[in-house]
Amino acid sequence: MATRASVPASAFGALLRDWRQRRRLSQLALALEADISQRHLSFVESGRAQPSRELVLHLAEQLGVPLRDQNKLLLAAGYAPVFHERPLGDPALDTVRAAVERVLEGHEPYPAIAVDRHWTLLAANRVVGPLLGGASPALLEPPVNVLRLSLHPDGLAPRIVNLPQWRVHLLERLRRQVEVSGDPILEALLGELRGYPSPPARERSAPVARSVELADNGVFIPFQLATDGGVLSFISTTTVFGTPVDVTVSELALECFFPADDFTSARLRGR
Repeated sequence: MATRASVPASAFGALLRDWRQRRRLSQLALALEADISQRHLSFVESGRAQPSRELVLHLAEQLGVPLRDQNKLLLAAGYAPVFHERPLGDPALDTVRAAVERVLEGHEPYPAIAVDRHWTLLAANRVVGPLLGGASPALLEPPVNVLRLSLHPDGLAPRIVNLPQWRVHLLERLRRQVEVSGDPILEALLGELRGYPSPPARERSAPVARSVELADNGVFIPFQLATDGGVLSFISTTTVFGTPVDVTVSELALECFFPADDFTSARLRGR
């Protein structure tokens, strides 16, 4: 049976209101989605009504609240957290870890990485290491932040051929994450990355012009990296685990890169 702590209900109400407003929903809209009365939702937000554990989880689900923050909502309402948070090395996550390793290894000869919610590198296949040549050793010291490594002037930035476009893409992607999650660490990271030198958008080489043309046609913006063997061009996909009930697993993402042109495919396949 769930136990309640002596926590003011208004603590939960304030958190709930914050998530509702972050999702740009009115009380009426959320009440309709959750199939409860607006009056009851108003009482819950103001602290005049005590939400059940089931209602806390139901409202969190309707708002798309991450598992980590669902635990915080439960605590604020006076309930014990229900979602475990285990380190990736925990024996209970052996199956998850094995699945990650299979995906990364199976994606070779193309690069693939696993990251957590803060873009910390958790694992990478053998193709990734050689692509990081020239990056400052300080940026490669664990824990490695993938976005910092990508955009830092001492990281991969000098070798990203279409840096103006790729920088905009990464910053916008991170901005959306901050907006959805409200994570202060991600918000600080966004501020840091925005402070890095911004390359002039008009200084484009031929490969950059090609990437912009693809983007203008609504296809994609490739990641173009200069190497000793030529410019490698990639598109990427993101994979997450379905129906996770562990915080760590819910925040795990696999970034798999595919060749964006025949030259890149041939180079990585050794042809």
